[in-house]
Amino acid sequence: MAHVFVYGTLKRGQPNHKVMLDGTNGWAAFRGRGCTAEPYPLVIAGEHNIPRLLHLPGRGHCVVGEIYTVDEQMLCFLDDFEGCPDMYQRTAMQVRVLEWEGGGGPGDSVQCFVYSTATYAPEWVHLPYHDSYDSEGPHGLRYNPRENR
Repeated sequence: MAHVFVYGTLKRGQPNHKVMLDGTNGWAAFRGRGCTAEPYPLVIAGEHNIPRLLHLPGRGHCVVGEIYTVDEQMLCFLDDFEGCPDMYQRTAMQVRVLEWEGGGGPGDSVQCFVYSTATYAPEWVHLPYHDSYDSEGPHGLRYNPRENR
């Protein structure tokens, strides 16, 4: 079992959350909300308006997302889903707990796998940085789901 921190389209209420619920992909359980312990740039980039966490620790904001416990099958599925290691790289980072289901507390820290990218177009560094993502947020950059591409 491993912890995974999701900050974009895999969160509850977002376009790709269904893959976290699909048992054929493996097992995943929501544990709580958290934010990256260090600031990172979260941008919405590319022709499909995909949220991307640029691997530039110390820049941007502490990014808010969700923490899941997943099994090895789900972790392998997510690697494939996220295009790891080409589009995203799975790295371990500290996530500060904001809310934890079933006890535990805000302020605790948990090590999670996060899909961020160290390979991106140079101009992405100059895009607006977000502290959280919603596909229908005020940014006006609507996500283009995979099934529509």
